[in-house]
Amino acid sequence: MPPSALPQRDAKTAAVLRCTCLNLRKAARAVTQFYDEVLRPTGLRMTQFSLLMLIRGAGRVRITDLAEAAVMDRTTLKRNLVLLERDGLVRIEPGDDARVREVVLTRTAEAQLAAAFPYWERAQAQVTRRLGQGRANRLLGDLTAAIASAAPDR
Repeated sequence: MPPSALPQRDAKTAAVLRCTCLNLRKAARAVTQFYDEVLRPTGLRMTQFSLLMLIRGAGRVRITDLAEAAVMDRTTLKRNLVLLERDGLVRIEPGDDARVREVVLTRTAEAQLAAAFPYWERAQAQVTRRLGQGRANRLLGDLTAAIASAAPDR
């Protein structure tokens, strides 16, 4: 529902309804629900699929590096990884340093990703078609800029 579809009691409410964070979160929920529905036959949710693909792309990866790449706090990431480990999709192993934990995909995950990829392609193509290629490209660029704009100053 667009912000204008709700009654606006005052300027503060109207301002918050135009909040970047609020609207990015709404968009993320809507798009995630769509991808989840398309991926349903695979047994993976979009959050799992994307996390597994990040691991696949990195190979063996430190949890800290994976959290940074996924823009997730370590606690949330660890909760997700425990579930993926329980389902036999990842292994969490000690790194070279005893304090470091690393994640690696299992063969089961590789097979499940291979089966899920065509479903993801279908969802991706449909979203791109609905947005139009130009708008989809601009959106990806804008989202990349939004992520960068929220990075802590160092």
